[in-house]
Amino acid sequence: MAGNRHISSLAGGVALGGAGLIMMSVLSGCESQKPEPANRFLIIEQQTNGKYIVVEEVPTEGPSRSIIREKDENGNTVERFMDEAEMKALAEQEYQKVQDGTSETVQSTDSSAGMGLAGTILAVAAGSLLGNMIGNALMNNKNFARNSANTNKSAYSRSAAAKASKSGSAKKSFFGGSSSSSATSSKTYGS
Repeated sequence: MAGNRHISSLAGGVALGGAGLIMMSVLSGCESQKPEPANRFLIIEQQTNGKYIVVEEVPTEGPSRSIIREKDENGNTVERFMDEAEMKALAEQEYQKVQDGTSETVQSTDSSAGMGLAGTILAVAAGSLLGNMIGNALMNNKNFARNSANTNKSAYSRSAAAKASKSGSAKKSFFGGSSSSSATSSKTYGS
């Protein structure tokens, strides 16, 4: 009889060890996922009304930068490059307007036709240019979030928004979600 108890405790230890290995592999798999780069490469296009929208956005490992497409006096499209320092300076200027309450990024007006260049840059790249704390605080403003979404017409933005809405609606725990379904049983073998 004593031998059967030893086998029972050994089997329980193997099962517990196996579960531990599974959990370790699941957790290490989560840790090995590489976070998406925060910096962005943007193509910003001037509309006929003089406002700007983002037409392309790509995450990048390098610094944030953009190409600005504008019309010259003859109606020809001209492209100019804007580096991260220029983008940051415009974003900081617009953020000062946010704090004063004068920025179009926080107004309740319709921004579907675009915003000024500084507002567009702040709306799309606030986190990467001014830091995640500022970016998150701005996104908590309902008008800013709406204006940001309206200004960004890139396929990447639509894809990221779709992923966010899917993950927000299907949050479940690893073990199926319901903690009330767990049951414990104790069996004694051989006594």
